[in-house]
Amino acid sequence: MGQLDNRIAFVTGAATGLGRGIALLYAGEGADVAIIDRNRPGGLQVAEDIKKLGRRSVAIEADVGDEATVIAAMAEGAQKLGDPDILVNNAGIITVAAMEEMDTKTWDDMLRINLKSVFLCTRAVLPAMRTRGYGRIINISSQLAHKGGYGMTHYAAAKAGVIGLTKALAHEVTKDGIAVNAICPGPLDTDMKLPPEWAANKQNDLMIGRQGRVEEIAPTALLLATEAAAFYVGTTFNPNGGDVMI
Repeated sequence: MGQLDNRIAFVTGAATGLGRGIALLYAGEGADVAIIDRNRPGGLQVAEDIKKLGRRSVAIEADVGDEATVIAAMAEGAQKLGDPDILVNNAGIITVAAMEEMDTKTWDDMLRINLKSVFLCTRAVLPAMRTRGYGRIINISSQLAHKGGYGMTHYAAAKAGVIGLTKALAHEVTKDGIAVNAICPGPLDTDMKLPPEWAANKQNDLMIGRQGRVEEIAPTALLLATEAAAFYVGTTFNPNGGDVMI
């Protein structure tokens, strides 16, 4: 018996990195998983890996910052797998730029992918979750939402917005059996790379002395996807190697 037997999960940004780890862990615990990512080859590979675990999966190519694309992607996922019980808003980008040197497009792209996408994807799945009286929404933020960082005004603003959205949404949907929570990972060793100097300086901030691993964060997303998460309301989890203690 898995902890997510017969649940349906939609995971954005699941072709690589943390999203991939969460998707595979969910499948291993009995869930069927829609892989929503603009990286189609990577998404197809994760979907195949999930099928080898004996679960259903579909890879859906989507720009999660685009309203029409999100609506179509969520509809496709529901048509092929069923309405989601679980949504993980994981898709994101990261860049480094000091504010005075940052062009407007860099700012807008960051907010579109890292914050607007959470709104779009969540709004798309809420009606079905409300109808069933059950849902789990897990938003991936960042420890930089709490402490900021040089060249990260746009990233920290977007990720802080994710936390604010999580808390406010909890007021709207908890009564309908939908648990909304956030995870703020510290720096992870994934394909989402930072400039080497920035990454080295950040690693020196960590008392654990290294970047985190996907398998150290994904279990938090598993807990929040289960029925046991009912008492977690608008909560932010902070697995970050000691970078921020809250």
